[in-house]
Amino acid sequence: MIRMKPVDVVIVGFGWTGAIMGIELAGTGLKILALERGAYRDTSPDFTYPHNADELAYGIRGELFQPLARETVTVRHSVSDTAVPYRQYGSFLFGNNVGGAGIHWNGQHYRPSPEDLEFHSHISQRYGPKFMPDDMQIQDYGVSYDELEPFLEKFEYLCGTSGTAGNLNGEIKPGGNPFEGARRKPYPNPAVGDTYGAKLFADAARAVGYHPFPQPSDNASRPYTNPHGVRLGPCNLCGYCERFGCFMYSKASPQTTILPVLMRKPNFELRTHSHVTKINLDSSGKRATGVTYIDAQGQQVEQPAELVIVSAFQMHNVRLMLLSGIGTPYDPSTGKGVIGKNYAYQMMSSIGVFFDKDVAINPFIGAGAGGVQIVDDFNSDHFDHGPHGFVGGAYIYGGQTGGRPIQQLIVPPGTPSWGAAWKKAAKDSYLHATTVATHGSVMAYRDRFLDLDPTYKDAFGLPLLRITFDWHDNEYKMSQFVTERAQTIVKQMNPKATSLTLRKPGDHYDIRQYQTTHTTGGVIQGPSPDISALNRFQQSWDVPNVFVTGASAFPQNLGYNPTGLIGGLTYLSAKAIRETYLKQPGPLVQA
Repeated sequence: MIRMKPVDVVIVGFGWTGAIMGIELAGTGLKILALERGAYRDTSPDFTYPHNADELAYGIRGELFQPLARETVTVRHSVSDTAVPYRQYGSFLFGNNVGGAGIHWNGQHYRPSPEDLEFHSHISQRYGPKFMPDDMQIQDYGVSYDELEPFLEKFEYLCGTSGTAGNLNGEIKPGGNPFEGARRKPYPNPAVGDTYGAKLFADAARAVGYHPFPQPSDNASRPYTNPHGVRLGPCNLCGYCERFGCFMYSKASPQTTILPVLMRKPNFELRTHSHVTKINLDSSGKRATGVTYIDAQGQQVEQPAELVIVSAFQMHNVRLMLLSGIGTPYDPSTGKGVIGKNYAYQMMSSIGVFFDKDVAINPFIGAGAGGVQIVDDFNSDHFDHGPHGFVGGAYIYGGQTGGRPIQQLIVPPGTPSWGAAWKKAAKDSYLHATTVATHGSVMAYRDRFLDLDPTYKDAFGLPLLRITFDWHDNEYKMSQFVTERAQTIVKQMNPKATSLTLRKPGDHYDIRQYQTTHTTGGVIQGPSPDISALNRFQQSWDVPNVFVTGASAFPQNLGYNPTGLIGGLTYLSAKAIRETYLKQPGPLVQA
């Protein structure tokens, strides 16, 4: 084994949270090393036009994704099932290379609702503890919205988020989200202009009494310079966001917001093709001494470090903690243990909306987040759940994020799946169709978790991560309820035809169908080591010089896209490390 010179901080994984940690700690003068399993990627030359606008390469063949032949996960519905490997991308997408999933995301940038961060307490107080099913184990984050608000704001100003404030210092503002928590400042950029599909949706939503607002977007609506002095260009609504890097420097990513500054810091180093396999511990098991990784030549390398920050993709964070023996693995039979606990996904439904030829939607005009309208009336706890018998909710959105011919083309109901009739329907409907969809929360349950697979291994001979997950009755009820409200909006839009995709009781979780890459949990944060792996600053309760960032910290999944909350929690953690931990290393919260 090769032993490298010690560093002060080692960062495992170099996507959004790794880049934020790097730039926030670089000012301390510490020697910082980031280890990324993939290659270096930057806007130029990697995402330049026209080769970037290749849907077959990026959308279908997954040019930016982790190769599943080297490492994947296994999946089963229940503990009585045998898990099988995830061999072809469907349900979710693993980011790879520098920038991670922050390269190929859509740019949807939400804040949590205040009640989301104290969800167990809130639901118990409003509806009573018996309102939740016995096997539901939702928890609080250990941090309140008011405490987190400055860090949510900081992430928005880093990204140049485009949007319309709905609650500015407690004053409800027209055109924004009236259900959002109070913000001190408006968005740094105005909202991206509506696509025509979004306008039709918003007009219909207002007509039936709902409160539509522009989706908060990290597709810049105008030229913008962020606090690091990095310049973003205005989005041209090309429709190549999800699964693609942005060739316009318009979509916020580590490459467009942080790396131009961080890569020039003399005390920062990035090593690519460095696949971390273990966090090393001393003889007490209470202190990390660094990490072990496999380099590009296949050699095992030991990297000593005083502080270890785990900032890879959510599932990779969980697997690394399990492989390293940090924290007690979760046991669903007893409900004890914390590593692997509370895995959650999201549940969506969608409605294809088809008009006559006199309504030109032009779906090729779109962005990953900009130009879409949102209804938040039935998300989180923005309405009285008492009569409906479920927890959580979803937002409803209308408009299009693009019109790519392979993955974003929709055809009317009854159309054959191939042949001349399919071609004619695609040609006739392409310019005249849009989508209305719901984007819903999924709660945490005792029987939904992550652990190490006893059978399957990766290319290095290490156990794969195993997912045990299926839908629960609560989510079926939630999705049915919100979808019925979405159908009310669609009816008001007066389309020629519609098609509905809705998961109903009896439908199992299907790994082949993409919904979101918003997988959460497994190394969750909370107020106590008995029920969580991390404290409110994302510091390990068991090994205080290990911090774990990202959606693995979520105790349950939001109806919102997670990136805004991930960024806010990471900035909170970075501040605690910089201002408190480095002065006196040790637990930041006493157990």
